Amino acid sequence: DRFITEEDIQRIADFGFDHVRVPFDYPLIEDDDKPFVYKESGFAYLDNCVNWCRAAGLNLVLDLHRAPGFSFNEPDKIVLFGDADMQARFLAIWQAFAKRYAGEGHMLFELLNEIVEPDSTRWNALATRAIAAIREVDADHAIVIGGIDYNNVWKLKDMPIFDDPKVVYNFHMYEPFAMTHQHAGWNEAAVRFNRDMYYPDRLDGYLEFQTELGRRPDLYEGLTYMDRDFVYRFLQPAADFIAEHDLPLYCGEYGVIDEADPESRAAWTQDVAAFCTQHGIGRALWSYRGMNFGLVDETTKAPVSAALLRAAVRK
Repeated sequence: DRFITEEDIQRIADFGFDHVRVPFDYPLIEDDDKPFVYKESGFAYLDNCVNWCRAAGLNLVLDLHRAPGFSFNEPDKIVLFGDADMQARFLAIWQAFAKRYAGEGHMLFELLNEIVEPDSTRWNALATRAIAAIREVDADHAIVIGGIDYNNVWKLKDMPIFDDPKVVYNFHMYEPFAMTHQHAGWNEAAVRFNRDMYYPDRLDGYLEFQTELGRRPDLYEGLTYMDRDFVYRFLQPAADFIAEHDLPLYCGEYGVIDEADPESRAAWTQDVAAFCTQHGIGRALWSYRGMNFGLVDETTKAPVSAALLRAAVRK
């Protein structure tokens, strides 16, 4: 009731942002013991935000962060992609939203946050069905779809080009991970690494971290610093996607943990924003408030750093 209020939405608009990405988990509107029965008490929170954004002149991305049978941060418990009942609930949720928000022209639907799957086959098939389910009742809303490996930019190439002109393709950006998630208590690798990281800085420590994770060491060949060149090389698949397909692309999450020093947060944010601006890619900073990545102070709601705010609202 108090975490995000109309005052927060207006403040976001006053800062200079043009939209809000609103994550919600399915239990807000549906209980597991009452599938396909939707709770008006939960919808009320989303309705409020929709109305506040409209009043503030902000567009809105409605992001299904957790779905029946799916939670990106519990990969060992994911059953959505192989369970017909869970898929039916997933499709029905999006039809319910399409019906409820018909005529809300300032809204986009993001099908699912940070897909965790070994390959793209099952997710691509389910996303295709979700587009069809939404289009049965709603021809107007844009639909945001990301790829596997937590919406990794390097998986854009594995996404189909959907037969729908209003699909927006999505990726997330948190590289170099050891810097953006330093000392993140929920990530085992970050806890083990346990180092203060800065940006820009030499790559030496980061390469150790990447070796431990076993993730794409080839991306860093020839680089000695994590700096603007590092960010641009990592994001190159986004530029390639636009050059090949000329379709809308969205960086639905990017940000640096509040454990990092303020200068590093601002410098990294500036470089990601510059890349996105150069290539016409929309973007949403994670996050406005709280969840270890907040742009504003928890108590005062003032920006934690003027430089970080300038970087985030860069046009």
